[in-house]
Amino acid sequence: MRGRHAAPFIRDVLARFRRRALPASEAASELGLSRSRFYGLYTAYLRACATRAQRHWQPGSSGGNRFSPWPAAVLALLRKLLQADPPASYSFAASEVHRRHQLKLARATVRRWALQHDLAPDTRHKKRPKPVRRWQVQQIGQLWQYDASPHRWFAHQSQQPPLLEILDDHSRLLPLARLYPRESLLAHLDFLSSAFATCGLPLALYVDYHSFFFTNQPEAFTQLGAALRFYEVSLRFAPTPQAKGKIERAHDFWQRRLPALFAAEHVTTLPEANRLIEQLRLHHNTQEKHREIGSTPQAAWNLARKENRSVLRPSPRCPWWPYLWSVRSPTRVGPDGRVALAGQRLRVEQPPHTRVTRCLHPNGDHSVLLHPPTKGKFPLLLLHSPAPS
Repeated sequence: MRGRHAAPFIRDVLARFRRRALPASEAASELGLSRSRFYGLYTAYLRACATRAQRHWQPGSSGGNRFSPWPAAVLALLRKLLQADPPASYSFAASEVHRRHQLKLARATVRRWALQHDLAPDTRHKKRPKPVRRWQVQQIGQLWQYDASPHRWFAHQSQQPPLLEILDDHSRLLPLARLYPRESLLAHLDFLSSAFATCGLPLALYVDYHSFFFTNQPEAFTQLGAALRFYEVSLRFAPTPQAKGKIERAHDFWQRRLPALFAAEHVTTLPEANRLIEQLRLHHNTQEKHREIGSTPQAAWNLARKENRSVLRPSPRCPWWPYLWSVRSPTRVGPDGRVALAGQRLRVEQPPHTRVTRCLHPNGDHSVLLHPPTKGKFPLLLLHSPAPS
C-alpha cells in the first residue's frame, strides 16, 4: 500500500472519510482499493486515532509475494485439465489440485495463471448465475432429492449413460452418485438400496413425475414406490424442474466437471468412471465449502447429528430386503413343475399352476419366491440361480 500512495495522501483520504466528507466508494476509488480492503485500512487508521497518533500513522506493507512456486506435478495437472476437450472449469481445476496434491488454490488464481499461459477455456456461452436463496428442511434425512441426469459424459461415444444421484436437502451432502448403462427400474433399485444401506432411510424422497415413481391410479404404487412404502419412505413430487433447484445444481456440478476429467484421464468405461466419481463425491462432501450454507456438506451433516437434528433411520435387518430391491414378476408353475427363468426352465418343488414370484436382482442373480413381499411374514425361497460368470 505504501508503494502505491504516499502516507500523507492516504491519511488525508481516511480523515475526509472519517469526517463524512467522502463516501466509501469514492474513498476506495481514490486509493485504488476494494471496499473490503478499504475498510480494513480504515480500521487500522481508527486504532491510531484512538491513541491520538493519527498524524504520524502509516499503513503497513503487504510483505510482498511470499508464495513458493507450484510443483511441476501441479503445473502438469493444470495443463492437462485445461487443455482437455472439453476443458475443465477453473473451479474444478483448483478442486483437483487440492484433491490430488493437497494444495489449495483459489479459482481466481487458477484463472489468472491460465490467462497468462493461454490456457483459458472458452466461456462465451457462460450461463447466467442462478439465485442462491432456497428453502430447505431443518433436519438431515427429512428430505432427500433424487434425480437422473442425462448428459454427454464421454465426448466420443454415441450412447451416453445417465447419472443417478441423491442429495440431502438440509446439508447438501451427496450420499451417492453413480453412472448406469441406462435408466431402468433395476438401476433405480440398485442405486437406492446402496444409498440406504450406507446412510440409512430418509423420511421422504423428492422426485419428478416419472413413471418409475408416479401412477395415475389413486392409491396405487409403482413397484419402486411399493418398495419405498414397505420401508415407510414417502414420495414427494416436484411440480416443475425448477422446484428441484438443489439437485439440478448438483447435476450442473457433475456436468461441468466429469466430461473434462474423463477426457483428460482417457476414461471410457463405467467401472473406472464410477471409481473417479466416488473419489470426487467424497472430496466434494468433505473439502469443498458450499456457497449456500457456508460450510462443507459433511460439516453441516455432522453438526446436525451433534445437535440431534437427524431423522434418519438405520437400514433394517429385514429378510425381505434383497427381494424388495429386485425386479419382481408373477408367474405360475408349469404342468412340468418348472418355471421360466433367465431363458431356462428350472424345476421348483411346488404343484403345477401354483402362483410364484420371480425376482431379478441388480447383480444378475434370479430368485423364485412362493409369496411376494408381505409384512409380518418371512420369505419362502423356492429357487436361487446365480448370474452367469
